Amino acid sequence: MARPMRTWPAVLCFSLAVVLEVMPLPGPLEAMKPPIAAMVMIYWSLMWPERVGLFIALVLGLCMDILHGQLLGQNALALLVITYLTLRFHLQIRIYPLWQITMAVFALLLIYGLLQVLVEGIAGLASTGYLRWTQIVSGTVLWPVLMGAMDRLRQRADYRKPNIN
Repeated sequence: MARPMRTWPAVLCFSLAVVLEVMPLPGPLEAMKPPIAAMVMIYWSLMWPERVGLFIALVLGLCMDILHGQLLGQNALALLVITYLTLRFHLQIRIYPLWQITMAVFALLLIYGLLQVLVEGIAGLASTGYLRWTQIVSGTVLWPVLMGAMDRLRQRADYRKPNIN
């Protein structure tokens, strides 16, 4: 008998990511706020590539565009690209030690930031400047903690024994 697919950990993480993305922080901390939605998308497409894919990246990106008041499709494009790259190389990335996974996440977050700057430049909008790059660095520093927390959540859902009376 096949085990039922438990998707509640991913749904919980995506919901928390959306809340944390739009939650305002005090001035100096706002500049350091990492791209949590992108990091959560990278994690789940890395660990559950058969369950989390491009459609979820598109929906999450459009939600972020609407909530941030940015160009419609700006976050969606960036999330689609980094999700595609994560799905394409997930087997190679997963076997790395944590510090190499962190460097791969840094590269993906850098691509995410560059796509955001590119879209803003094409649209003629003022870029946020160095603040975007501090967010990428803070996201890279936060990655091991975030990955550990989501790993525990995923393993709890994957290895939970069914209740049979």
